[in-house]
Amino acid sequence: MLPDPMSEPPPRAIRRELLELAARLAPRHGYNPTGLRGVRILRTEEILEDVPVLYRPGAVFVLQGRKQGLLEGRVYLYDEEHYLAVSVPVPFRMRSTASPERPLLAIYVEFDMRLAAEIASRFDRGRPEPAEVKSLVSSPMEPELEDVLLRALRLLRDPVELAVLGDGVLRELHYRVLVGPQGGAMIAALRQLGSSGRIVQSLARLRENYRAATSVGSLAREAGMSVPSYHAHFKALTGSTPMQYVKATRLHEARLLIARNDKTIAEVAVSVGYVSPAQFSRDFRRHFGRTASEEAQWVRHHLGETA
Repeated sequence: MLPDPMSEPPPRAIRRELLELAARLAPRHGYNPTGLRGVRILRTEEILEDVPVLYRPGAVFVLQGRKQGLLEGRVYLYDEEHYLAVSVPVPFRMRSTASPERPLLAIYVEFDMRLAAEIASRFDRGRPEPAEVKSLVSSPMEPELEDVLLRALRLLRDPVELAVLGDGVLRELHYRVLVGPQGGAMIAALRQLGSSGRIVQSLARLRENYRAATSVGSLAREAGMSVPSYHAHFKALTGSTPMQYVKATRLHEARLLIARNDKTIAEVAVSVGYVSPAQFSRDFRRHFGRTASEEAQWVRHHLGETA
């Protein structure tokens, strides 16, 4: 029997094409921007160990290579068979496997939170919410996600198709993640219900105002919780205390500013909320294991200009 010319390509053929397109669209070491809003492709050829990272809400799809996230003793695998969804931004440690012969290639999708919330609002509110909001969830790659990723990368070859169809593919990509195994945690975070929802709201305010001085007492009052309750719920969701979270946020923002050569290290320290540049330098080295200038060189080498 002759094969049906209209039938879908087999799964391995889809993965091969995905990999070929990603390699073509990411010729440079580090993050490569694309014409799709919030979508970047990472190429790296080196093994990385114990790297501090802070992902924004979204998903990471590894097409070749292997990554592992470590948070509070738990390991989150995202490799050629698993993807990682991030419902709330949390600092964690990462390691990855790659080589010049077999570089790591990964698609990073940063969620449009308004779009994600609008899609989540259409879900049946009668269905049970997960027992708790999880900041990170890893689960097996699904054929529907591979299909939409392939169509997204194909669009990037044609500016006209990208302009006409790009928003629709992005919307479907958000939808596929939200209906996947990880979607329950992400929808719960978007709906901001219960105690976890109040922590999610608090995290959003912290991200917007991380430069300002704050206290756990004021954060707890804003969330309508006692200080012990707020502290316990915050650590359960993020793996860190509120003050550790603020410090990590400041340091990661500073890292990007320094890598882009926008300001001096002293100016960056003040711009992210530090009063003392000396304290900033100590905290920076303790968190990243390198001085600020050394880390800037590391970021430019490993992650590129669009880190």
